[in-house]
Amino acid sequence: MFQIDKVFALRIFMCLLLVELLSACDHPAPVAVQPRPALSMVVGSSSSAAVQGLVGEVRPRYETAQGFRIAGKIIERRVEVGQIVTKGQVLARLDALDSNLSAQAASAQVHTAEANFALARAEFERQKLLYTKKFISASALDQHEAQFKSAAAQLEQTRAQAAVAGNQSRYTTLEAERDGVVTEIRAEPGQVVVAGEAIARVAVQNVMEVVIAVPESRMAGVAVGVPAQIKLWVDGNKAYNGRIREVAPAADPATRTFQVRVSILDADAAVRLGMTAGVRLAAAADRFFRVPSSALTKLNGQAVVWVLESKAGEMKSTVEEQAQVQPRAVKTGAYTEDGVLIQSGLKAGERIVVAGVHTLVPGQIVRPLAAGIDHESN
Repeated sequence: MFQIDKVFALRIFMCLLLVELLSACDHPAPVAVQPRPALSMVVGSSSSAAVQGLVGEVRPRYETAQGFRIAGKIIERRVEVGQIVTKGQVLARLDALDSNLSAQAASAQVHTAEANFALARAEFERQKLLYTKKFISASALDQHEAQFKSAAAQLEQTRAQAAVAGNQSRYTTLEAERDGVVTEIRAEPGQVVVAGEAIARVAVQNVMEVVIAVPESRMAGVAVGVPAQIKLWVDGNKAYNGRIREVAPAADPATRTFQVRVSILDADAAVRLGMTAGVRLAAAADRFFRVPSSALTKLNGQAVVWVLESKAGEMKSTVEEQAQVQPRAVKTGAYTEDGVLIQSGLKAGERIVVAGVHTLVPGQIVRPLAAGIDHESN
C-alpha cells in the first residue's frame, strides 16, 4: 500500500513539473529598446549661417553742403532739386551792391596809397641829393627814408585790402564744387543768409552706398571689405553686389547701434538716392555658423555640440534612419537673439542635435527628427 502511494506521488510531481515548464514557455520575449528621437538641424543651412538682414537708406558717397562765404541777401536761385549740375555752374547769387562798393572804396584807397608812395619816394630822392652836398644832416635823411618805407608798406597794405574786397565781391556767386545732382535747396530769393549757411546740397550720383545701423549683438564678423547683397524694396527680385566700406568706430549713444556704410558695386539707373534697401551681410559665413543656444552644452568645461554620424544633407522626411551621436568641441562667438555663433569646430553640411543634448551620451543611437528650422529666416 505504501509502495503504491509513493508511485502516485511521483507521478503527481512529474505532472506539476511538466505544467511548470509549459507555462514558462508561454512568457513573451523581452522587447528591444527603441532609439530615442532627437531634434536636429543641418549646419550651414540658410537659417544657421551667419547671414544678417538689415534695412538701410541709399545715400551718395560724396555729398557737399554748399553755402556763401559772406553774408547777404539772395537775389537769384538758378537750380532746382533734382537738377544735374556741372562743376563751376552758378547755383545762386547774392546782392552784390555792398560788395562792389567796398571793392571800389578799396581801389580808391590803393590809388591814394600809390600817390603817397610816389611823393615819399621823390622827397627821399631829393633829400639824398641834398645830403650828398652836405646841406642836411644824416638824421634828417633818416627821417625821410623812414617816411618812404612807411608809404611803401601802406601801399602794400591797401593793395591787400583791395584784393580781399575784390574776393568778397566774387563770393556773391555760389558755384557747384563738383559734377552731380542737387539733392536739397534750403534758401529762396529774398532770404538773408549768414556766411557758411548751407544753401544747397550737391551729390555725386555714380558712387552710391547704403547706410545701415547694426546692433551691438550683430557686430560679430562685420568689418571693412566684407561682401554683402543689396536688394531695393521697390524690386526685391534684383540683387546688387556690395561691400562694407566703413564701420563706425563707436556706437551711437542714443540707439546703441554702429553705422555701417555699404558700397553698391554695380548700381544702375534703378538705384536712386533715398530709396530703402535691404542689406544681407555675409559676416565670415565660411567660418561662422549660427545655431540655437539649446544645441550647446558643456562637457568637462568645454562647449560642445552633438554631431550625428550619418550622411549630411536636408531631411527628405520627418523620420530618418538611426544615427549615432558624438560630442564635438566648438569655439563659440557672440550670443545673439537668434542663437550662438560658432567660430570653429563645425563644417557646413553636418547635422547636429538641437534639443535634449544634456541627456545624451557618446555613441548613443538616436532617431533624427527635423527641428523645423531648416528654412530661410531673414
